[in-house]
Amino acid sequence: MNKSKKCAEKDLAHIWHPASQMKDYEDFPPIVIDHAKGVHLYDVDGKEYTDIISSWWCNILGHCNEEVSQALKDQLDELDHVLFANFSHKTIIELSERLIKVMPKGLNRFSFVDNGSASVECALKMAFQYCAQTGRAQKKRFMCFTDAYHGETLGALSVGALDEYSSVFEPIMIDTIKIEAPDCYRCPYGKTRNDCDCQCFEHAERAFEEHGHETCAMIIEPLIQGSAGMKIYPPLYLKKLRELCDKHDVLLIADEIATGFGRTGKFFAVDHANITPDIMCVSKGLTNGYMAMAVACTTDEIYNAFYGDYEDNIAFMHSHTYAGNPLAASVANATLKIMERDRIIENNQEKAIWLNKRFHNTFDEHPNVGEIRQMGLINAIELVEDKESKKGFDSSLRIGYKIYREALKDGLMLRPLGNVMYFNPPLVITKEELDESLAICKKAIDKVLLD
Repeated sequence: MNKSKKCAEKDLAHIWHPASQMKDYEDFPPIVIDHAKGVHLYDVDGKEYTDIISSWWCNILGHCNEEVSQALKDQLDELDHVLFANFSHKTIIELSERLIKVMPKGLNRFSFVDNGSASVECALKMAFQYCAQTGRAQKKRFMCFTDAYHGETLGALSVGALDEYSSVFEPIMIDTIKIEAPDCYRCPYGKTRNDCDCQCFEHAERAFEEHGHETCAMIIEPLIQGSAGMKIYPPLYLKKLRELCDKHDVLLIADEIATGFGRTGKFFAVDHANITPDIMCVSKGLTNGYMAMAVACTTDEIYNAFYGDYEDNIAFMHSHTYAGNPLAASVANATLKIMERDRIIENNQEKAIWLNKRFHNTFDEHPNVGEIRQMGLINAIELVEDKESKKGFDSSLRIGYKIYREALKDGLMLRPLGNVMYFNPPLVITKEELDESLAICKKAIDKVLLD
């Protein structure tokens, strides 16, 4: 029995893996990773895998980056953890100063938590309490997009709209207002994301006219609805939404957990529209995937609404045990330092254009590739049964899952989003590594759909 099989048997004896139907593991057991370097993972038997999805989108500078690892080792000898209520430490102060330099203008107050869903919960509570304490007590509801994903705690699920995650929990979720999200691939107005005036924005306008008076905040995934299948919509929509929120006195929450730290070709997705949200949630790339950390970032205006005497009872009583953890802060500092010093985002501009051309050259003529979507190094292909009608494959066929399994045979971690296959690689990946990955991706797709 090889090492992988032995380790997998021990794993399955006790471990319940996330986002998985565990019965699938009967014939496709977990791949047990031993070590990693750069964009590659190596299992316990030595097989190499290219991590083309950055291990759930968080690894931006490569695995086991020597400089980031050294920062963590150095921090271990100084301070591991400390209560963050009435205590602080130099590492988190440095991180705050680094974050200020990259934030959209006006976001300069940071509430540290320990994961993306927690930052969304923090943002929702912050928005609700802000309205309650500033003469807006009637504003008790939240707006969100259809097909949205903001995490899997109950509040985050409530402002999401993907049934596979949330439908069973509807009886205990808060009631939210769902706005029809842009669908640029299947645009009902006959437009494309590159030549439209966001006619679909009429859905948001109607919702705000009807519910703006009772809404405290609108939460969005700016420009890319990730879990919905990397659905991309134009920056103009964000500009219009910022104006609409201002008109109706509704806070705008930007969930940049997946899109932040260079993923879209700019530091944050909202930068493409040159807007500032009232609250912004960040995580994932912040620590290069080393440690769990997230931040709900906000403005002085919101912060000041919670500032008063003890007797006023207006403090934000929201806490997490690992808030502001020094170890997580140390790798975040190293990550931000490297991104600035090495001009990681700027140096990826040409590579992003090149990669998208390679995607088009590889897949434009494929009979089952309906659309190729791209922002930064993110490229997604939507697989369809029929290109003309844009009819997708029935989910019961599990086309994406079959392609994922096929690609793993050749060492490519290509985890699908339904019928959407995508690349969201570490920002340090080379053209050669991308070319190799594209070839494996194409081979796997052809094997499942054309053989």
